Amino acid sequence: MTQTYDYVVVGGGTAGCVVASRLSESGRYQVLLLEAGPADRYPWIHIPIGYAKTMFNPRYNWGFYTQPEPELNNRKIYWPRGRVLGGSSSINGLIYIRGQAQDYDTWEQLGNPGWGWRDVLPTFRKLENNERGESEYHGGSGPLYCSDIHERPELMEAIIRGGNELGVPRTEDFNGAAQEGAGYYQLFTRRGFRSSTAVSYLRPARSRPNLHVVTEAMTQKLILEGKRVVGVEYLHRGNRVTVRAGREVILSAGAVQTPQLLELSGIGNPAILRNHGIDVAHELPGVGENLQDHLQFRLMYRCRKPITTNDELATWWRQARIGLRYAFGRTGPMAVGINHVGLFTKVLPESETPDIQFHVAALTAEMAAGKPHRFPGFTLSVCQLRPSSRGTIHIGSPNVGDAPLIYANYLTTELDWRCSLAGVRFAQRLSETRAMADYTEAPYRPAPGKTSDEDLIEFCREYAATIFHPVGTCKMGSGREAVVDSRLRTHGLAGLRIADASIMPTLVSGNTNAPAAMIGEKASEMILQD
Repeated sequence: MTQTYDYVVVGGGTAGCVVASRLSESGRYQVLLLEAGPADRYPWIHIPIGYAKTMFNPRYNWGFYTQPEPELNNRKIYWPRGRVLGGSSSINGLIYIRGQAQDYDTWEQLGNPGWGWRDVLPTFRKLENNERGESEYHGGSGPLYCSDIHERPELMEAIIRGGNELGVPRTEDFNGAAQEGAGYYQLFTRRGFRSSTAVSYLRPARSRPNLHVVTEAMTQKLILEGKRVVGVEYLHRGNRVTVRAGREVILSAGAVQTPQLLELSGIGNPAILRNHGIDVAHELPGVGENLQDHLQFRLMYRCRKPITTNDELATWWRQARIGLRYAFGRTGPMAVGINHVGLFTKVLPESETPDIQFHVAALTAEMAAGKPHRFPGFTLSVCQLRPSSRGTIHIGSPNVGDAPLIYANYLTTELDWRCSLAGVRFAQRLSETRAMADYTEAPYRPAPGKTSDEDLIEFCREYAATIFHPVGTCKMGSGREAVVDSRLRTHGLAGLRIADASIMPTLVSGNTNAPAAMIGEKASEMILQD
């Protein structure tokens, strides 16, 4: 049976939950939200430190891998992506960063009116419910809660002072007038619980009779009639279901699966489609191109004092104490997650704004969300903010259940190597500052004495990993590689918009969850206006 809705939203992730909530808000429109994963009932989703419980959980995580990366010793890099209501906002590290004003002004300069900093700042303020209240840069009454980290551990304070020694000022707000500085992150939490878009946007909307949410509904393809997208086919409980959209389909499946669904529907580069036996419904060569991501380098150190999260998790009684602190006060490591402190600064002489970002954790493990080491330790994770390398995501088969082929092409430009090595060297200098003398016992990785260019290049090749910020595969703009226009309408097709991180023409200078929510807000406004 075919049902008709005004709007069909494909993907209940960070942006999709925002879009479904806003489009159903007035009660005038029938809205269907399709999510391939389950509802967000798993308790560890909502506890900040539960990040480690979902990182490798196939029930809530797509668990993609890249193809072998030539510059990373041909390693396949693990890419976690949320497979649950809230998408990656339900499983990420909770960090609230918007990026730099210049990022959005660049979008506008690339031919996207309405996306400059002066345009997106009001939208960021609209979505934000900051515990600091309303201000020039922050909102105090939006759906998405942002909280401060109130504890000030001595190790984190020492790292901030170390940054000061290297010329990086202390900051209380990375999302204020300027991003540069060292300080504590704000988190997407409320009273010690995660504030995902499923919780903050979708949960209050679920009682609306005009909003219909179907979980574990795997979208198979978009349905076209000529050059108009009129509906969606999805698989639910073993049944193929077809639904029509009287107004529009909004594709919010993320930077990995939005291009995949377009190609499976016959929208994309004809050569790729025909190679997999898919009839070309609409030629759009930019689909799956322009992939960008943040690559992180995790420098780990042994700490002189047993004051790290490694130590907190080393014995059952200290674990019990952590649990009790959270149960009775919503404080301690369980309420914060992994990373406390951030640092943004410039390491290249030509950079006018910060070009690297740190995520600082009082914990070490062989990989992100892995088992903590038995020794006291801390991690300085550094990434290049604006990589110039570009990759692709394309289908590898005509089967929607097969993961697409991800070629991130990390570190394939001279600029990216220069910035990355400069960032790693900055981290090494940070660990050796006077402020860190009482805390840095010895490097763990890279090993002691590994300081030459050759040593650090090999360290990067062998241990670099994603920091989980893929964007750009359905680029907004004009020209051959663009997929959507500045109002997120798909070029050459009626009835289809894209609203997720895939539309970013360039990667923002920081974490991508807040920008993805902003895109959902902007998309909703444009849809209702048009």
